[in-house]
Amino acid sequence: MRLAERGYGPYRKLALIDLDITNPYFRSRERKALLEQKGVKVYGNAYEHEITAELPALGADIRAPLEDRDCRVIVDVGGNDTGALVLNQFLKYLGPEDALFLIVVNANRPETRDLEGATAHLEAIERKTGRRIDGVINNCHLLRETDAECVAKGHRLCEALCASAGRFLWCDCYPEGIVPEAQLAGQYEYLMPLGMYMRPSWIDR
Repeated sequence: MRLAERGYGPYRKLALIDLDITNPYFRSRERKALLEQKGVKVYGNAYEHEITAELPALGADIRAPLEDRDCRVIVDVGGNDTGALVLNQFLKYLGPEDALFLIVVNANRPETRDLEGATAHLEAIERKTGRRIDGVINNCHLLRETDAECVAKGHRLCEALCASAGRFLWCDCYPEGIVPEAQLAGQYEYLMPLGMYMRPSWIDR
């Protein structure tokens, strides 16, 4: 949505492809109406509406934005090596000269809570896809309990991962409205404020 607000740069269109067919929660396509209202075309499930049991069915039109040189495309993939497998059928569109591969790391998740786990996570995805991950995104959070130290904890882990694996730190995310930007300013090269658009109401009950 921030890209849509700022303009598409050399592109005339902006699209988001949701390839997460393994996780039934927090999928980008669940906010399709909001995203498309903001100028982001969403591609994903073959079904017009989400159904109770998620089926691994991708829409037939999913290749359209990848084949459109006038369209800037963000591909949202499941957050582990199994979820990344679905990328393999689209890799011909995602060559090193055309695409940037980024991995999101939350230091509060058990599988990526330390350097060993984060490295194993990165390497497992690379093995399954055969594609090198270029950069790392720090998204260390505890939902509404996130504080500045939580962001710093994730930053330290992601910096260590980048140094160890020879990658670069793309950005540090923080929940806008929960952690004041003033508490983070000057400590990070690039901060990405995030809204909580994906939170279902039952999380706060």
